[in-house]
Amino acid sequence: MSVTNDLVPHATSRRRAQRMSSILRYINEHGSARLTEIAQELGVSTATMRRDLADMDDQGLLIRSHGGARALDPATEVAVQLRDSRFKDAKLRIADHAARLLPEGQYSVAISGGTTAAAVARALTSRDDLSVATNALTTAAELATGSNLTVIMTGGFIRFNSLEAVGVLAEKTFSAINVGTAFLGTDGISARGGATTHNEIEARTNHAMVAQADRVVVVADGSKIGRATLAKVADLDEIDVLVTDSSADPDELTAIAAAGVDVQVVADALADS
Repeated sequence: MSVTNDLVPHATSRRRAQRMSSILRYINEHGSARLTEIAQELGVSTATMRRDLADMDDQGLLIRSHGGARALDPATEVAVQLRDSRFKDAKLRIADHAARLLPEGQYSVAISGGTTAAAVARALTSRDDLSVATNALTTAAELATGSNLTVIMTGGFIRFNSLEAVGVLAEKTFSAINVGTAFLGTDGISARGGATTHNEIEARTNHAMVAQADRVVVVADGSKIGRATLAKVADLDEIDVLVTDSSADPDELTAIAAAGVDVQVVADALADS
C-alpha cells in the first residue's frame, strides 16, 4: 500500500494525546484562549502547555497566537489518533447494539474507518463465523488480534488523518465482494446532507462499500447527528439503519427517520444500571 502526504498529528504518549484532544475541544468551543487559561483548565504547567500549543500549531491542528491559540475552521478534520474521547462510553454502547444486529451463522460484513466503526469491530471479535472486509487500519487491527474472523484488507493509499486506505485499489476490492451488512462510520449525518466525511476520495471509497451491501448501518454518536461535512458518502435512501445515542438532536432524528431510515437510539449507561 502507498501512503499519501497528509500531515500527521503526533503525540508521544496516550496521556499527551488525550490532553491534546482536550486542548482542541477547549479551543474549538471558545474560538480562542490564552495559554494560562488553558493550562489552568487542564491542570498543567504553562511550560507544558506552551510545548503542546507549539507542536499542535506545527501539526496544523490550531493557530498559535501571542500568549495563546485560536481555532481553525470548525470543519477541519482532526486526526483519528487525537479524536475526542468524550463520547467513548456512548460509542461502546452504539457498537455493542450494532453488533447484535447481525444474524447468526456465516455472514459477510464490511466496516469503514472511524472510532465508532472500530468499536463495532471490537464487539465482533467474539464471533468466528464472519468474513469482514475493511479499508481501515484501526478496524483491521481490532480484528487481527484475538479473533478467528476472516479479515480482508483493501489496498489503496493511506490517509493519515483517518488511517483509511482510499482510492481505486480500495474501491476495486469492495466492488469485487458481496457484503451482507456494511457498518459505516461518518463525520456527520443529517436529513439535508446524508452521511458525510471530510475527504472526497475517502467518501468515494466508502460509497463503493455502501454500494455492495445488502444493508447499510451507520454508527454515529450524538455529536455527529445534524452535522454535514464536505463530501457525501451516502444519501439517506442508501442507509437502512442509524444507531446513535440519546444525546442526538431529537428533531434531526425525526427528520432522518421520516426519510425512511430505521433510527435506533441506545439507552444511557445510567438507564442500563
